[in-house]
Amino acid sequence: MGPNARPETDVSDDAANAPPPVAELRRRVARDMPAARAELERLVRIPSVAFPGFPDEPLRRAAAAVADLLRDAGLDDVRLLDVPASPQAVFGERPAQPGAPTVLLYAHYDVQPAGVAADWRSPPFEPVEREGRLYGRGAADDKSGIVVHAAALRVLGAARLGVKVLIEGAEETGQGDLEELVRARPDLVAADAVVICDSGNHALGRPTLTTSLRGMAKLTVEVRTLSGPVHSGMYGGPAPDALLALIAMLATLHDPAGNVAVEGLGSFDYEGGGYDEPAFRRDAGVLAGVALAGSASIAEQLYGRPAITVIGIDAPAVEGAPNAVVPRARAALGVRVAPGHDPRAARDAVVRHLKAVAPRRAVLGFSDAGTGEGFLAATDGPAYAAATRALAAAYGRPVSFYGQGGSIPLVAAFSAAAPGAELILWGAEEPQSKVHGLDESVDLGELERCILAEALFLAELAATE
Repeated sequence: MGPNARPETDVSDDAANAPPPVAELRRRVARDMPAARAELERLVRIPSVAFPGFPDEPLRRAAAAVADLLRDAGLDDVRLLDVPASPQAVFGERPAQPGAPTVLLYAHYDVQPAGVAADWRSPPFEPVEREGRLYGRGAADDKSGIVVHAAALRVLGAARLGVKVLIEGAEETGQGDLEELVRARPDLVAADAVVICDSGNHALGRPTLTTSLRGMAKLTVEVRTLSGPVHSGMYGGPAPDALLALIAMLATLHDPAGNVAVEGLGSFDYEGGGYDEPAFRRDAGVLAGVALAGSASIAEQLYGRPAITVIGIDAPAVEGAPNAVVPRARAALGVRVAPGHDPRAARDAVVRHLKAVAPRRAVLGFSDAGTGEGFLAATDGPAYAAATRALAAAYGRPVSFYGQGGSIPLVAAFSAAAPGAELILWGAEEPQSKVHGLDESVDLGELERCILAEALFLAELAATE
């Protein structure tokens, strides 16, 4: 099939290479679910946050736990990879038998910060089941992906298929350090197919393959106007307020309808599935009576257009704020970039816009917090067809094809390092998972179906000559 297939040899018994029947794999997955759930709970208990200011020890513990899972799943060659300026990645490998293809399985063990633990219904790093869902930070994004890979390999057992597993430790930070390693070591990811289990279904129980991802850019803008705070009665008026200046600048990023108003941010003609308004309002938690932003359809905006979000502001807190003119304010911006467009050019366009609208009485500063490329899937290859069949069989219903508004920067690095590989994006996440938010969770039935889909997919690849 591709870069890792070995010379074909005669097979005396074709039946020996036939994939196990769907019913048999379904039974194996069901028997394995208690073990898979225990593995997920073990991982969720580790607060593996890779952002600056958080401890390193949980990251080392998570990497070691993942390595153990991969060994238990049947990979003898498992090792930790040093990634400059980032936590170690975990890599496991089993070579292909003669004539068989190789698949690379990707996920990440780091998680978003939990925020204020008291705001969660249950402690964020103590997994708890409620109504068939397992709650905890990382239960869905993306420790479920690790468990899907390990469980699928375990229930499949010995197979002709070559397997590589790469589990990252700093995906959520968006710094791109593993991307540099992949570019420098394309041999690590050389494969015929790559499965990125860091996506999910459009709705619970609705099997979905992700066909596109938006790119991303992060930046910080700082506004300074005074050497320090001054009395708002004695100096307010002529003394320029940094926070007001910043607010005025940020307000120009969108037009009155809520569309991005920055020149130079392109769009993509999205042709996948739609997203009806009632479902979106429910999934996003939009309050009753609050209008949605933007003039295009919801799906077009999410999957084919840029978006700019103010993801943080440094300013005096309301509680205990002094009665003073604010001398300095700072905002962190997240820019989502339409597939096929350059995230670095998008970041530069936002900087140009903010400079152009800034009051002359303000001193500006900008810092780059990283970029990531978008992705467009090739959907006409044999591995993609096999993934579609496997997902449909696992769920018992046709597969939907959707873009995703989020970003997985490493996908572009995979495409460049393994240009002949087909990339499949799926996972156990869905809107109720609330990834990156409070009370993150994974539906245990969805997890089981995702494990079955991957096991079926791997079994079909293993039977490929």
